[in-house]
Amino acid sequence: MPTLTPKASLLTPIPNSQERNLIQVQVQVPTSSNQPWPPLRHWFWDWVEREARVRHSRADRERAPWLPSWEQAPRASPSCPSLEPRKASEPRDTGSRRDPVSVISSRNSESIKDLSYTKAPQDSVYKDRQTVPTTILLHKSQSSQAALVPKEHKMFLEEAYNAAICFKMLRDLNGSDPLRLKYVIRKIKNIAYESPNLVLEAIRDYFTDNPEISTRHRFRLFQVLETVIGACDFLEETWEKTFMKLALENMTKTTELEDVFQDAASNVLVAICKHAWRVVAQHLETQMLTGLFPHRSFLYVMGVLSSSEDLFKKGEKMCWEKQLAQIATKSVQFLNTDVWPKELQRALTKPDRTQQEQPPEKAFLFYYYGLILQATEDSATVRAHLQSLLETSHQWPKQREGMALTMGLAAVRHLEDVWAVLDQFGRSAPIKCSPHIFSPKSSEDFRWKWASSTILLAYGQMAAKAKEHILPWVDNILSRMIFYFHYSSWDDTLKQSFLKGVLLLVRAISRNEGAHSYEFSQAPELLDCLMILLEKESPDTLCTSIRQQAIHIISSLCKLRPPPDLERKSRLLSVCFRSVFALPLLEVLEKHTCLFLEPPNIQESRVSLLPDDTALAHPGGMYPPGLPSLPPMPTSTLAAGKRSPGLGVECSAPESGPTVCGPVQDETRRALVGASPLRERGALVGAGPPHEHRALGGRTVAHPEACGKALYDRTAEALDQLLQTFIRQTPTAEELHFLLSHMYFWLASEKAHERQRAVHSCTALLKFLSQNPHLDPKEEFRWTGQLVGMLGILCQDPDRATQLSSLEGMGHLYQLLMRQKAVEASEVESGTPKQPWSSGDRKTAPAGAPEQAPRMDPLFQPGGSQVIKEVMKRLTMQELTDLIWTAIDGLGSHSPFRVQAAAEMLLAAIQDHGAKLDTVARLGRAIHLQLCSVRIPQAKEHALQAITLLARSHTSQLVAAFLDFSIPLDSHAFRLWRALGAEPPTSRLVLATLLAWLQERPLPKAAGDSSPQSKDKTYLRSLAAMNTVHELQFTREFKVAVQEAYPELLLALLAQVHYILELDLPREPQPHSEIQEAAVTSPQRCSTSLEALKSLLSTTGHWHDFAHLELQGSWELFTTLPTYPQGVSLLARAMVQNRCQQIKTVLGQLLPSLQSREERKRKVAMLILTEFLYSPALLEVLPKQAALAVLARGLRDTSPKVRVWSLQGLGNVLFHPGGGSLLRGQLPPFLDGFFQDSEPVVVRVMGTVSDVLRRLGALGAGAQSLGVAINARSFFDDERDGIRAAAMALFGDLVAAMEGKELGRLRAQVYQSMVPLLLHLKDHCPAVVTQAKFTFYRCTVLLHWRLRHTLFCTLAWEQGLSARHFLWTCLMTHSQEEFHVHLTQALSYLHSCHHHIKTWAALFIGYTICYHPQAVSQMVTGVDTNLLFCTFEDLKKDPEPGIREFATRQLSLLQKVVATSPEH
Repeated sequence: MPTLTPKASLLTPIPNSQERNLIQVQVQVPTSSNQPWPPLRHWFWDWVEREARVRHSRADRERAPWLPSWEQAPRASPSCPSLEPRKASEPRDTGSRRDPVSVISSRNSESIKDLSYTKAPQDSVYKDRQTVPTTILLHKSQSSQAALVPKEHKMFLEEAYNAAICFKMLRDLNGSDPLRLKYVIRKIKNIAYESPNLVLEAIRDYFTDNPEISTRHRFRLFQVLETVIGACDFLEETWEKTFMKLALENMTKTTELEDVFQDAASNVLVAICKHAWRVVAQHLETQMLTGLFPHRSFLYVMGVLSSSEDLFKKGEKMCWEKQLAQIATKSVQFLNTDVWPKELQRALTKPDRTQQEQPPEKAFLFYYYGLILQATEDSATVRAHLQSLLETSHQWPKQREGMALTMGLAAVRHLEDVWAVLDQFGRSAPIKCSPHIFSPKSSEDFRWKWASSTILLAYGQMAAKAKEHILPWVDNILSRMIFYFHYSSWDDTLKQSFLKGVLLLVRAISRNEGAHSYEFSQAPELLDCLMILLEKESPDTLCTSIRQQAIHIISSLCKLRPPPDLERKSRLLSVCFRSVFALPLLEVLEKHTCLFLEPPNIQESRVSLLPDDTALAHPGGMYPPGLPSLPPMPTSTLAAGKRSPGLGVECSAPESGPTVCGPVQDETRRALVGASPLRERGALVGAGPPHEHRALGGRTVAHPEACGKALYDRTAEALDQLLQTFIRQTPTAEELHFLLSHMYFWLASEKAHERQRAVHSCTALLKFLSQNPHLDPKEEFRWTGQLVGMLGILCQDPDRATQLSSLEGMGHLYQLLMRQKAVEASEVESGTPKQPWSSGDRKTAPAGAPEQAPRMDPLFQPGGSQVIKEVMKRLTMQELTDLIWTAIDGLGSHSPFRVQAAAEMLLAAIQDHGAKLDTVARLGRAIHLQLCSVRIPQAKEHALQAITLLARSHTSQLVAAFLDFSIPLDSHAFRLWRALGAEPPTSRLVLATLLAWLQERPLPKAAGDSSPQSKDKTYLRSLAAMNTVHELQFTREFKVAVQEAYPELLLALLAQVHYILELDLPREPQPHSEIQEAAVTSPQRCSTSLEALKSLLSTTGHWHDFAHLELQGSWELFTTLPTYPQGVSLLARAMVQNRCQQIKTVLGQLLPSLQSREERKRKVAMLILTEFLYSPALLEVLPKQAALAVLARGLRDTSPKVRVWSLQGLGNVLFHPGGGSLLRGQLPPFLDGFFQDSEPVVVRVMGTVSDVLRRLGALGAGAQSLGVAINARSFFDDERDGIRAAAMALFGDLVAAMEGKELGRLRAQVYQSMVPLLLHLKDHCPAVVTQAKFTFYRCTVLLHWRLRHTLFCTLAWEQGLSARHFLWTCLMTHSQEEFHVHLTQALSYLHSCHHHIKTWAALFIGYTICYHPQAVSQMVTGVDTNLLFCTFEDLKKDPEPGIREFATRQLSLLQKVVATSPEH
């Protein structure tokens, strides 16, 4: 690198032809002869660029090695030119390329040597100013040629580099790239940390030399200037004057940025206050006392000064407050003018930009207004102004808080006036109309919706200011606060305002010496309000001391008269426990607190960048939305005054309540959170210093560290004190049980932290009692079993702290019990019973430290299961029962350890004492209720095993108990039933018991019934038994038992269906409750009984019988009493036709039913018997003479229907051998009747033929079968729906009658009927579809097709193309020899007028073409081909997508088939 010397060769002027190759950078270094140095050569600037790039990159890596490379060095962009060395071949573009700096100005020799830049700058003289469009000029005075001497050129270059970089970055603040702007600002700050005066001088010169810079550029420069001034430890007077003048000139300007620009300039003035607040205060006082209403920027600065603690040194804040009070006193005169009060009113009522955060200027106005009214002597003036203030809008929270602050400050000297104004305002029309039911109809209504909140805050501020004079006003104030709390429109704002006022009031009472003797007549109502506050508090956060203060207030109120009653105390405990124990984990609380205090940087209130013009569109906003902020700086270097939006906001913040309550803890509060003169005056009640409290959105909240464990510990301690307060006032065992009973819920919580907190409070209470003998040892502890069970489960808690606390609590309980037993036995020993561990050991062994665990008895080791077993030996039966109930309750927990421990405890107790228990039914029901929550398989098995053990001695009780919750049968009850049947002997016994309950079928109670309750219970258990039997049919445990009991179950379920139908018969008028019960349960009961019958057939292998009824749609016959006999007959007929193997066993159970007293049983038995007469198996069980005797006896039955069915049975061909020939002889005339014109006549004739075929039974129609088949098949395509359905039904009956006989020529008729039946599955008539399905299925049975079960399922339930393809496949597979017949029949149906049948025929032919193209091509004619083309073209327009796609493919395939056909 060449050495820089002031030689002529170095400083020789460069020809003009070479100047455009230079970066436009000139150094104006005046010599003693005032001659400027000529421009340097281009190689010098290449070297400067290279050095700048190297140093820039190295500095970035040293300062922030974690930054990515693209942030460590500027990128090449219009706003950030690259510092890479230029290649020799690249031309220099002086017009478009932006240089690192436009003009580098050197300092004098003294400043060059002193790199600290701590001296004040001298006045600058600007000479030879040259303006270039792309450059910015900077001139320095008193420069010396010594700056370029060889020994000092490095220092000169380094200073020149820093100045160049600083100017370059100040210019780049006008860019639009957010990332680049943040990077530039960060670099400027880094320079300002080491050389703030250099940046200050550069900013001053930048403003001076560039007066026409844009507003947004000036805005960013102000923000940088504020940051730099705040970073300075010392600011020279010259800088103070210069930048104060600059701030004052700009803070009142009106620009397109509106208030944002003014606030940025005002913040510069605020930053100067750190160094010279008195000078700034003098300027502010002058502006405030001009007689004109001050500009908002001055109010903004005063608001920030009033709320800031960092701007003032020790003692200076008090001086500022005194000066502010003097300004307020001098401003009293302005209240009597015309313009000033109106401007004040307009400023106070002006809507805030963001209603969540009040600007400092407006917050200060409320405070300032209160000081002015406080200094006013005229009461009428005070009342008039306060009344006018209250008549403004109360819609926004900050507005209400500001009003309350103003009124509180005025009450210092005008308490009666403020009370009178509030009283008058509370009785005004808007307030009277708003309390009860608020329904806003216009924006004007919202002005008064939260007016009561303003009054509550005002009352609180009055109490805070009145101090010792408040006691005479307490009753009136409190009654008003409770009134507004209850009868105002409820929301979170009202809750916070009420708590704020109550806190201030309680503090005022506690400071009074006569507080404890004061009769607090409003205590019950106030307690109710506090409970509502706790209930409404957010359960997920603990950012304030609201809970702590509310509990402290409750504890204090409980010490006063009158004490709370039992019901209110119970609610107090429940609400307090939930509010404290239900909080999330401390880690989550701290995380939520951090997010609450420092939310994600979506839109920050401090703006440093304006990336584009769209950001300026922010009507009413504090800052334009979406603008990134300045990068964060260390707190020590930030300018003060930006943390709080204003004093008035903090003083009225609902969340900023005092951290403690009462005179005893007041000094502790001061030591913890600090105090300031303003806080002592009530402006900031309970707010802490800046390092422990922050203002966010107008709310003063604690620092995350204070809101974490410490805040929760104080809240929990307040809760413990509340419990101790209760036990001190009522030191009895009943009171202790009362307190613990409210804690059991939390001891059983599934959340570890809730259990830990609850057991800690429980242990603290037991420890308090063991160390302070408040209880009478002669009292009996009747709650020992439950408490031992709770603590015993917690002794196995996985949380170490919970284990130790539980064991410690068990030890304290053990000490109390031993003391009580010793008194009872009158055997007091000389020494106190040794506790398993002492409190001292507990203190030395913090939770979670196993190596420091307290010394314990081996029996009480953490997690030891012997604790419960040992204690169980010493419990009475009543206490043991309580322990078992506690274990059952533990089964409902979601905590795995608790469920496991409870299950083990339950099983152990039942194994040893199960046979002695008396409340087994209740235990069984309770286990069922808790079983739904058990997720651990082993624990569930323990519970089910306990049920099995109980069933050995208490089977009937358990079955009866389980039936009570088996309507409907949920999955957990189902598991219990399966557990009962886990052992084969038990399963048979359980099923027999269920059948016994099923047959107990009393009708519901009627009017005047003397014993309705027992009948109702039996009635419900009968229904439950039916429901249970239905479900148990599918279980593996009861499979064998159900198979064995099939006959009994079949008859029982058939009778049950009839019984359910009887329940739905019209009866006498019933009470409303019974009518409602019948309306709810009847549909499900009927459905369940019928489904049980269906499942019995399907699960026991009798699916053939099930298929007969399903395909005929016969199940609907079982839903009404008139059709019920027909349904039973069809079921019995299906069993006969399918040659059911259970006919003989069913007959064995059927005969006794014919002698039953129940009419429904006799009806079912007679219906089945008349159908079984057609079965050959009947005579194996019941001879013909015996059958005749049974039917003859039926003729004497009391039921007319039974007599009719008996008579019909006597006409069976079984008893009349010649009857078959007679019936066959009647068939030809009936066949001739098929061709009658009347559709009803034909249908009846066909039905008669079907009935004849059925009555012939095994005899059959003989030779006339072929004629019946031909005639019936000829009517398959009849236009009349009823005739088509009747013809198909007749053909099906004929096929069924031919089962097992030689078909002969009838086989061809069956095959020829398959395609018509198949295509009529898509008939438009539902009755035809049903008969087509059933007849098609009967034909497949007759032809012995394979996969009949799958075929049945397809016919019964499946739809769509896949089902049609399966049916086509079955037909073509089993009747290949009839291929041409089937195809010809399908082609004929293409002429059908029914769209669905025609579509189905086309699909049938399409499948045939796809799988048998050659056969089709040989059979179809040209006419058929054209018909197929037309049909498929029409199907391409079908609404179903699958059919359209199928038609498209078939058209293509058909074209190929036609192309390959011989004719083509």
